[in-house]
Amino acid sequence: MKKSLLALAVLGAFAGAASAQQTTSVEVYGLVDMGFVHDDNGVKTINKIDSGIQSGSRLGFRGKEDLGNGLSAIFTLETGIAADTGGFTQGNAFARQSYVGLNGGFGTVKLGRQITPIWAALDSIDPFGSGLAGDSTRIFANAGGVSLYPLRMSNTINYSMPSTSGFSGEVAYGFGEVAGDTHAGREIGLRFGYANGPVAVQLAYDNRNTTTTIPAFANGALNADVKLIFLGGTYDFGVAKAHLAYQDNKLDTNLGDWKSRNILAGVSVPFGASTIMASYIRNDIKDFSNADSDQIAIGYTYALSKRTNLYTSYSRTTNDNNVAVNAGAAGKNDSLFNVGIRHKF
Repeated sequence: MKKSLLALAVLGAFAGAASAQQTTSVEVYGLVDMGFVHDDNGVKTINKIDSGIQSGSRLGFRGKEDLGNGLSAIFTLETGIAADTGGFTQGNAFARQSYVGLNGGFGTVKLGRQITPIWAALDSIDPFGSGLAGDSTRIFANAGGVSLYPLRMSNTINYSMPSTSGFSGEVAYGFGEVAGDTHAGREIGLRFGYANGPVAVQLAYDNRNTTTTIPAFANGALNADVKLIFLGGTYDFGVAKAHLAYQDNKLDTNLGDWKSRNILAGVSVPFGASTIMASYIRNDIKDFSNADSDQIAIGYTYALSKRTNLYTSYSRTTNDNNVAVNAGAAGKNDSLFNVGIRHKF
């Protein structure tokens, strides 16, 4: 009798463990990206070993619990790592992403700090994946030397629809959390996508209120409302993929409006374990004369395995006389070269 009870207890313990493994999972993941950088911004030159060149080095924890009836709880905690110095890249602990939410047939709802919908759209269209020397965020929505591109949103509610017949979409609202003013600091993001066969299209919008910034064309800090509209797409011909994007940028301030537009044209060519990519990006500022910028870039990656790859890239940013995008002074140009290794785990 005692042996039977013992056997039942052991079986029950194994059954409970198996059930827990089926319903709950926690994963530790990350990425380490290190390389050599040579940057000549027209005023000074620097050589350095840098972290996060192709992709930001990171350490993360994500989990999922099956709640039954197709519903699950999810979470992600992700911190940026400065692997070159052993520090953190964003200051706060889990500043890359930190959210909890629910996923089901209705889609996904997440609460916390998250990637903005417009950055997700740009990242999927940029042939460089918003990294390396050809990183589009170096020049997209650049106010004459000050980047206005929103990468992440804090205090955010995000809803993502389930993908249906190639369509996807999300809406995000970030609370400004300014006492006495629900308008100040709030951010709204939207993204709609379509992918079917060789075609992929992304449409996105971002609206941030009372953003403190220092454009090169103003004296001192400004409180501004920033509005961005992005449209981009790719077409895969098999031997090569074409990348095209357009973005309209508007900065509303007490000193008047500042408007610009961005155009991206690129190509990526995979062959074997290699990929070659190239792009041309223009930052066209409408409200100021002689203040436009152009960036051309070429890059190469080689996959040593599914998790490890080598890379190298080069870009050159040329500026008109009244602008200093990526450069050390107005009218100067920037040349950026990097080579390194990236490992995912």
